[in-house]
Formats: sequence, structure tokens, C-alpha cells
Amino acid sequence: MKIAASFLDIKEPKMEELTKLDSLDIDYIHLDVMDGIFVENKTYTYEEFYNITRFTTKSKDVHLMVSDVKKHIDEFSKMRPEFITFHYEAVSEVSSVINYIKELGIGVGMSIKPSTDVSEIAKYLPYLDLILVMSVEPGKGGQTFIEESVKKIEQLYTLRENKNYHYQIEVDGGINNETIKKCNKADICVVGSFITKQDYSEALRKLRD
Repeated sequence: MKIAASFLDIKEPKMEELTKLDSLDIDYIHLDVMDGIFVENKTYTYEEFYNITRFTTKSKDVHLMVSDVKKHIDEFSKMRPEFITFHYEAVSEVSSVINYIKELGIGVGMSIKPSTDVSEIAKYLPYLDLILVMSVEPGKGGQTFIEESVKKIEQLYTLRENKNYHYQIEVDGGINNETIKKCNKADICVVGSFITKQDYSEALRKLRD
């Protein structure tokens, strides 16, 4: 399983600490982009994200929790991330946004909130490179893992196997060394405070074990 490290709760100085994290056994740097509109909290501007992450070497995994999706796609595509993930609930023209990201040559991810059922997004699955299951309410770190998310992960895994889809399954929220065991059908786990609130190497060892 791949680990995408979210650095929202990382201690200061952020650039220095993130560079340290980047040197360890993670697969992606996960960027939580919040606008204070789609979700209550607000994170950095594109320029601030760029300055914080510009010395990192791991692939970028951009999660847009924003209302103005295309504006943010235009900005964050400059980073050439592996994935840009938008929220299904944030847009009215889902296929248009999928195609917009594809035309930029970037992997297309779509995220669903805990209240959104897999059946609602089934018709889009053939066109996605990543589907992100939120296992907490989007917008802030340190929340408790929602157990029902496991069923969604398993549904997406079965659909992929039965229909030969190519998307990766990612899960985000409340992931630690215990809840990660429940997500064994996922390909990528986003981990934030479990890593950043203790020794990074020790946290990653626990997750990998």
C-alpha cells in the first residue's frame, strides 16, 4: 500500500520539516487545498503551497476541497502533480471537469464525502484514474475514522475487478496504524496527524508494519 503524507498539521518550520518528511518512506506529498467556502477551513494559496513544497521530490497528490474547481486546477496543474482530485459534490458538470484535467495530462481523481454513495458516481468510474473515499468529513484533520468507509472501499474494489476499471482507490481521514488495517483493499492511504504529531520515521514504521 502507498502512503500519501498530508502536512496540514506539520510543525514549524514547515518547509524544513516537509523536506525531512520527503526524504522518508512515503510515496506522495498530499496537498489539502481548502478555500473556506466548500469547507469551513482555509489553507494556503497556490503560491504558498508552491513555496513550501518546491524542494520536495516525491510525487504530488492534490486534493481540491474548493468551490471554484477550474480556477484551482489551472493553478495547481503548474506543479505537474500525479493526481488532481476534485469533489463530486462541488461541481455540476462532472464529465467536463474530468475531461479538463485529462487534457492537461494529469491523473484525474474524484473524491466523495461520507454521505455520498458509490452508486451516485458509478457512471464516472471508467474515466477516473483515482477515486478518493473520505473517511471523515472533509475540511479538518485529526477526526475519527468513519467505519462505513470500509464498505465503500470494498465496493469500489469489487467494481474495479469485475469491470476491469483502472482507477486507484485512495482513502483519507482518521488513518493510523490500526485503521489502516481495515483499508487493505485501498491502494493509497492519506495519513496526516498520525505522522506529523510524532517521530516521522517511527510513525511510518508502524504504518508499514
